[in-house]
Amino acid sequence: MLARLQRGLERMYRIDTELSVDDFVIDTGARRELGVARAPREQLLVSQEDGEMSLGLFVDERALSNLERHDPTRRLDDRNLGDFLLAVEGVSHFVYLTWRAQNDHRVTALELELQAEVDKYVTCLLCGDTSRSAELRRRLFEQFSFEPDLDDEELVRYRTANSNAQRYSASLERRFVQAGRIADMLGELRRFYRLPLDGKLDHIRAA
Repeated sequence: MLARLQRGLERMYRIDTELSVDDFVIDTGARRELGVARAPREQLLVSQEDGEMSLGLFVDERALSNLERHDPTRRLDDRNLGDFLLAVEGVSHFVYLTWRAQNDHRVTALELELQAEVDKYVTCLLCGDTSRSAELRRRLFEQFSFEPDLDDEELVRYRTANSNAQRYSASLERRFVQAGRIADMLGELRRFYRLPLDGKLDHIRAA
C-alpha cells in the first residue's frame, strides 16, 4: 500500500525520488530502540549528520493490515478512511522531504504538514467521488481532533497547516472540482507543490 501511494503521488506531481518507501519502513520494535519521545500511529523519523540524512517511516501495522483487507482504491469508506489518511500522511512526508532534499532545499515541519494535508484531500478526492468534495473537506478539516499530548508549538503548527489546507481545498473545489476541470487542477497542484512555504501561504491567500 505504501509503495502504491508513493507511485501515485510521484506520478501526480511528476517527480521521481528514485527511492522506495518500503526500504525505509520501520516497525514498532525498531522505533522503540530509537527511544523517541512520542509514539504516534504515523511518524517520519529524521536524523542528519555530516551532510547525510537518515530516514525511518513508521506506520501502524494494524492500519496497513486493514488497508490490505479493505482496499481504498476499490472503496473508500468508514472501514478504511482513517487508516488510509494515516498512510497518505506518512508517504507524503517521505516523498516531499526526500524530493526537496535531493534538490538542496530546506524543509520546515510546517511545510511537511501543510503539503500532507493537501495530499490527503486530493488523494481521497481522486480515489472516491469528486461530487462529494464538500463532505470530504468537512471530514478532513472540521470533524477531527488533535492528539492530546501535542505541545504548544506542535499544536500551533498543526492548526496552521489544517486551516491553510482547508482554505486551499475549498479553492480547488470552487475553481476546478465543481467545473469538472480535474486535469487543470492537477496542473495547479504541481505548481503549488514546487513553491516554498512562503510561496504556498501567499498562494493560498490569493486563491
